[in-house]
Amino acid sequence: MPPPVLLWFRDDLRLTDHAALHAAFATGQPVLPVYVLDEQKPWALGGAARWWLHHSLVALGRDISRLGGRLILRRGGSAAAIVALVREVQATAVFTGGMTDPAERAIDRGLAVSLGDIGVALHRKRTATVYGPDQVKTKAGGPFGVYSPFARACLALPPPRDLWDAPKVWDAPKVWDGPKVWDGPKVWDPPKVWDGPKVWPAAEDAGHPIGADRIDDWRLLPSRPDWAGELRATWTPGERGAMERLTGFLDEAVEHYAARRDRPGGDNTSMLSPHLRFGEISANQVFHAIAERKLSAGVEKFRNEMLWREFSRHLLWHNPQLPETPLRAEFAAMPWRDDPAGLAAWRRGRTGVPIVDAGMRQLWRTGWMHNRVRMVVASFLVKHLLIDWRLGQAWFWDTLVDADLGNNAASWQWVAGCGADAAPYFRVFNPVLQGQKFDAEGTYVRRFVPELSDVDTRHIHAPWEVGHTAPIVDLAEGRARALAAFAGLRREEAG
Repeated sequence: MPPPVLLWFRDDLRLTDHAALHAAFATGQPVLPVYVLDEQKPWALGGAARWWLHHSLVALGRDISRLGGRLILRRGGSAAAIVALVREVQATAVFTGGMTDPAERAIDRGLAVSLGDIGVALHRKRTATVYGPDQVKTKAGGPFGVYSPFARACLALPPPRDLWDAPKVWDAPKVWDGPKVWDGPKVWDPPKVWDGPKVWPAAEDAGHPIGADRIDDWRLLPSRPDWAGELRATWTPGERGAMERLTGFLDEAVEHYAARRDRPGGDNTSMLSPHLRFGEISANQVFHAIAERKLSAGVEKFRNEMLWREFSRHLLWHNPQLPETPLRAEFAAMPWRDDPAGLAAWRRGRTGVPIVDAGMRQLWRTGWMHNRVRMVVASFLVKHLLIDWRLGQAWFWDTLVDADLGNNAASWQWVAGCGADAAPYFRVFNPVLQGQKFDAEGTYVRRFVPELSDVDTRHIHAPWEVGHTAPIVDLAEGRARALAAFAGLRREEAG
C-alpha cells in the first residue's frame, strides 16, 4: 500500500463539497483525516462554540466511521501536531482548507516551511468561502471597503464552481476543470468505503480516534453548571443537521424572508450561521441552493446576507487587525467609558430595556441571537452606554455558537461607526422604537423576559411607563452623550 496523505479538517467539518478532501482522494493514496484542537492560538474558541465543536466532531467522526475510516484527534499547537503526525505515519502530503483568520494564516506559513524541510507539501484549498479573498477586486485592483460594490463585483464574476459530491466509489474523483452550469446542489452519495492506512495511529495521551470515550478529556462540554440545556433543544450540529436546516428554510421561509427577516418573534431566518461557521455546509452549497429558486425579494435578500459573510472574510483577509483596531483611525481616540456595572447588566440582560434584555437572554440560553436584535444590543452598548465595542465583541465571541472572527469584528465595527461601510455616527438605534417596529405584539420580549409577560402590549417596550424599573441609562441622555463624543472625534479629525 502506498504511504498516506493527511486530510486536516478545520472550519470545514463535512464530507460534501470539500475541495481539500477531493484533492486528497485524487492522489490515489490512503487518506488519514485529522482534527487538531489548538488552544494556544489567539481567539481560541469560546464556551458556546466549544459545545458546538464537540457535537460537530462527533457527527463528522460517525460519518467517517460509517465509511470504514477513523477521524484522528490531536491536541496542541497545530503546526507541531501536524508535523508529528506526518512523521508518525510517513505521510507524503497534507491537504487542508485555506483560512482568512490571521493567526491561522501565520500557522500555515510556518507549517509550510516545516513540512518543506522534510519533503512534504502543504496543499491549501478553498473550503470556507465562495470566492477567494483575493479574487474580488476593485477596478484599481485593490480590496473593497464598502459592501454594495463588493456584492456587485461578486455577482459579476462567473457563477461559483459546481459542487463536488463525495465520491460514490473509493476512486479518485474526477478533477474539476472549471465551472459548467450553476445547476444547484446534487444529491450527496457518499463513498462506500474509506480507504485509510492499514495501521492507524495509536491512541496516545494527547490524541485518540473520535468515538473513544477519551474525547471527553477535551472537556468541550459544560458540566458544573451544565448551561447547555436549551442549546441541545435548539440545535443539531453536524452535516445532516445543516442540510435539514437549509432545506427547511428554503421550503418554508425564504419567500417571506425579505418581509419578515427583521421580526425576532418567529422562525423567519435560516439560522444557518453556526453550521456555516463550522463548515458543516459550504457557502458554495448554499449559493447553489439559492440559484435553484426563482429570484424573488426573499431569495435576493438571503443571497445578499451570504455576500455580507463573504465581505466580512474579505475585510479580515486584507485587514488582519480587524478584531483589535478600528479601521477608521480617528476612533483610536474615542472616549469610551469604564463602566463595569453597565457592562455586567448588559451581559446579563438586566438593562431595563426590554428588547435589549430579551436579546441578551436569548444569547445566553441558546447561544444565538436574531440579527436585528444583535444590531440593537450592540448599538445600546457602544452608544447609549458608550462602552468599547471590543468588550461587546469579546462577550459575543464567548457566548455565540456561530462566533466567527470576521463576521463578529466587521459587524461590531459597523455598529460602532469605526469600520468599513460603517453606520453613520449619528445613527443611534432607539431600542424602544426598534422593539415597537419589529416586535409589535411583544412576542419576543415576553418569551425571554417573562417578568414582563403581563404588561399591556401598548407598554411592553417601555414598561417603566407603567411602574416597572427604569433603564440603567436615560435613553435620551445616552444618545446625546454618544453624539457629543462622535462630534468631538470629527472636530479633532478636521483640526
